[in-house]
Amino acid sequence: MKTLLTILFCMAGMLLQAQIKPVQLQCEHLPNPLGIDTPEPRLSWQLKDDRYGALQQGYQVIVGTDSAAVAAGNGNVWDTKEVASDRMMVCYDGPELSPFTRYYWKVAIRDKDREVRTSDVAAFETGMMHVANWKGTWISDGHELRGKSIHDKSAPYFRKEFTPAKKIASARAYIAVAGLYELYINGEKIGNHRLDPMYTRFDRRNLYVTYDVTANLQNGGNAFGVLLGNGWYNHQSTAVWYFDRAPWRNRPTFCMDVRVTYEDGTVETITTNNTWKTAPSPLIFNSIYTAEHYDARLEQPGWNKTGFDDAGWKRITLRAAPSQHVVSQQLYPIRNVEKIPVKSVKKIDDYTYCYDLGRNIAGVTEFRVKGEAGTVITLEHGELTDENGRLRMKNLNEHYRPTDDSDPFQKDIVILSGNGEDVFMPKFNYKGFQYVEVKSNKPIELTEDNLTGWFMHSDVPPTGSLETSDPLINKIWWATNNAYLSNLFGYPTDCPHREKNGWTGDGHIAIETGLYNFDAITVYEKWLADHRDEQQPNGVLPAIIPSSGWGYDWGNGLDWTSTIAIIPWSIYEFYGDSRLLRDCYDNMKLYVDHVTDLSPDGLTDWGLGDWVPVKSKTPVRFTSSIYYYVDATILANTAKLFDRQEDYRKYSALAEKIKKAVNDTYLNTETGIYGEGLQTEQSVPLQWGIVPDAYRQKVADNLAKRVIADGSHIDVGLLGSKAILNALSENGYADLAFTVASQQTYPSWGYWIAKGATTLYEAWTVEPGKETSLNHIMFGEIGAWFYKALGGIRIDAKAPGFKNTLLKPQFVKGLNAANVSYESPYGVIVSNWERKGKTVRYKVVIPPNSKAELYVPAGYVLKKAQLASGEKVELNSFSDQVYELVAGSYQLELKM
Repeated sequence: MKTLLTILFCMAGMLLQAQIKPVQLQCEHLPNPLGIDTPEPRLSWQLKDDRYGALQQGYQVIVGTDSAAVAAGNGNVWDTKEVASDRMMVCYDGPELSPFTRYYWKVAIRDKDREVRTSDVAAFETGMMHVANWKGTWISDGHELRGKSIHDKSAPYFRKEFTPAKKIASARAYIAVAGLYELYINGEKIGNHRLDPMYTRFDRRNLYVTYDVTANLQNGGNAFGVLLGNGWYNHQSTAVWYFDRAPWRNRPTFCMDVRVTYEDGTVETITTNNTWKTAPSPLIFNSIYTAEHYDARLEQPGWNKTGFDDAGWKRITLRAAPSQHVVSQQLYPIRNVEKIPVKSVKKIDDYTYCYDLGRNIAGVTEFRVKGEAGTVITLEHGELTDENGRLRMKNLNEHYRPTDDSDPFQKDIVILSGNGEDVFMPKFNYKGFQYVEVKSNKPIELTEDNLTGWFMHSDVPPTGSLETSDPLINKIWWATNNAYLSNLFGYPTDCPHREKNGWTGDGHIAIETGLYNFDAITVYEKWLADHRDEQQPNGVLPAIIPSSGWGYDWGNGLDWTSTIAIIPWSIYEFYGDSRLLRDCYDNMKLYVDHVTDLSPDGLTDWGLGDWVPVKSKTPVRFTSSIYYYVDATILANTAKLFDRQEDYRKYSALAEKIKKAVNDTYLNTETGIYGEGLQTEQSVPLQWGIVPDAYRQKVADNLAKRVIADGSHIDVGLLGSKAILNALSENGYADLAFTVASQQTYPSWGYWIAKGATTLYEAWTVEPGKETSLNHIMFGEIGAWFYKALGGIRIDAKAPGFKNTLLKPQFVKGLNAANVSYESPYGVIVSNWERKGKTVRYKVVIPPNSKAELYVPAGYVLKKAQLASGEKVELNSFSDQVYELVAGSYQLELKM
């Protein structure tokens, strides 16, 4: 028996050893991406090693063009050789990468025992690399030349047939579009992306998407089909932001190269040129902002297949490129992510039905129906119904300025073919809604099965999870994530219906919520490129990005457009990746220098202020000056990071000047009160480090008194909502912060939940007839606070990317348990606690090659520490209340 146990033990040990290796290999923060344009792509990995104290002592990255050779440890392109380092992200530093080339790579690391552990082989494939490598030309449907215009409502089809000369080994399609598109080969839609390419400032930067179409091409005849939509490029709907007057506006256009490599190694490129043909599609109107209109009678079966008779189709028109900057789209795409079944349907009369999805989403509906040819059915989408069960749209169409009744807001129009079942789902539009009112011009019988909702958003992988003993907290967290995803469409938006704008203030307020919950770096890197495109020579940024030109003279300012500094710095803190900071460094300087020119005394009133407050209004000069300080501080820290000493001294001095000006003007040092002592006035200086150390506790005490005086409810707007919970919980008032966060009466997040919310709202009030948007992310900081306070998973600015985690859980009154996890660049951090009486059992997981500092909450002492295996462990102590945790899984016991 002893021998058998020994054998089993040895086998288990061998299995564990075999499982230790680098995993999660990514290039440019994506797994095995196609179409990389970056000359020095970032290569990153994690270490799978569950052992106590797991770490990496060195690495070797190998890159080559032969997968078998790379697997064997031979790279013909780049070999770092062994580097003594614990870094888990490196930038490619080999010979210049060639376009249209598949590179294979792997990493070998030395573990804590100096054993070599080798990853599986990963890959990345370069795209165009340079705009000069495009062979095709931009084409459109030529309506401008035929007396039509940008006001033509039909979406155009394009097609071309192709017969390969030899046997195909591989094929890639590279398609750049101004507008939106769907690509088909031999009748099949290529890929599952929605609303490609992402929205940019089209006259300054265009994106292309790469597809592996090897399996879609035949060795015989092939047909390419493209359907173009307007998107933001040809915005026909009219609203207060004037996208219909955008300087780039034109009919949609595209350029495509299909690069076919034959088995003999030769290459043929099929391009967009004057041999393509075009015709109108059944999509008779499409607007990214309002809706789509579809006439099923106009379908042309087989239009994207070989053998189709296109004799009646027109020749295309050649177009100039919208910009000279055509780059690869490298981010997680928009998809139909979640299918939402109908919760209930109410028949209003023989012509009208109202569907309820049971939750608020961003996306589209898929509608299936049979009926007589010419039957007109409308599908109107909204967030509210009246007492009769009819859709109520007043809260959504406030900013819409229609010129006639042909483009109703969030109302799709479908005209039936009469040929069996018609299926409709918008291709180039999305909406924000919970309810859908379906109305026919003829009597119709509908059931729940006729309609399905699809939750659409950028399909960013989840990184965080939270579950507590309080169902309300769980619902707030879920609703916050729903609101965040509903407003992530290749750029962060404010709402998915009435605006769809990239409001900068909403974006930076929600950045931590986004990054704790989702791997969203690729979306933010794209959005900050939009910032760089939009910045004026004097440094000014618009309030919404991208912009048609609106927002340069209203809505922008320090409290909103500080995105140019806050978001790159947040990305650096969460990922330990400084590339976005480097890309935006000059833009940050330009922005801060412009503000300095306008505000020589260190104070500025440029901004919107504490937007949508409950009742008390904080002076704009106060909050904008603090964000000026934030930007200057980030700029100084970035300069230090990049060893730009002169800039570091300059902006450090500027930050101190601003800090002194704010405190001299607003802080009563005798009382510890800023201004009138409002919640925003007390919490924002605490949040952003404005308060001198000697007065910090006094300011926090006054904040707590003010909150209690306000009934332990919030009295803040957008800027205060970012600060209030953090300022309390980080300064000795975690219990009060939780009381505020878990309120169920007005004004509070829980009040929305009590009213049936499944997303966050735009305003604290929920008065019938006076509602605003019911799907806004701007008050979403609470989602990040759950991780920082209840889980205690906090960033260490000295070791960004969670190389070292500051673990500061708050065992707040009113909550008996919290299970919180976050997947950092090193792996999953777990912080789970449960209280029973005066004892807290605390489970902690620190991923390999990282560590943590555990701060035991005041009033508790650490009584027992052991590993998940049950083995006791002695923790290194920095003080009575602070302990070092190396990588491993822990079971701790704390007592009051």
